Amino acid sequence: MSGDKTTHPAAGDTLGGFNLQDAPGHLLRRCQQLAVDLYTAEVGSNGLTPRQFALLLAIYQNSGISQVDLVRQTGIDRSTVAEMVARLIKRGLLVRQRTEADRRTNALAVTAEGEKQLRAAQPGVARAQDRILDPLPGPQRAEFIALLRQLVESLEQRS
Repeated sequence: MSGDKTTHPAAGDTLGGFNLQDAPGHLLRRCQQLAVDLYTAEVGSNGLTPRQFALLLAIYQNSGISQVDLVRQTGIDRSTVAEMVARLIKRGLLVRQRTEADRRTNALAVTAEGEKQLRAAQPGVARAQDRILDPLPGPQRAEFIALLRQLVESLEQRS
């Protein structure tokens, strides 16, 4: 608003002293936004989205996986996985069948068209991953990935 004065935090004001640029949650979210931008630049806006690629890849590598296990493996929430699976089935990229062992459980598999789209996206995905790590010196890249993995695993155990 015009006429508003900029105020400076008072001594001891925790809100005024909070530095967003040092907040891990904020930095992770910003990195994720930038990673999606790089992904889209490399894969194309008409290609698989990052979550679609992750879901299809997890199913491709674990044919017959259940949606419950897919949630655990990808970290995508249950309702989103259900919606994505339904859309990917409608697009002909996945098939779903009831398992013999438990008729309530669906086994998922990637179709030939789904594999074709995965293979088409994979070179762009690899380039995007390289671009994400490019600002880090070579020796720090593996350490950075290991720290991210440790952070994810530790936080998952707490939830």
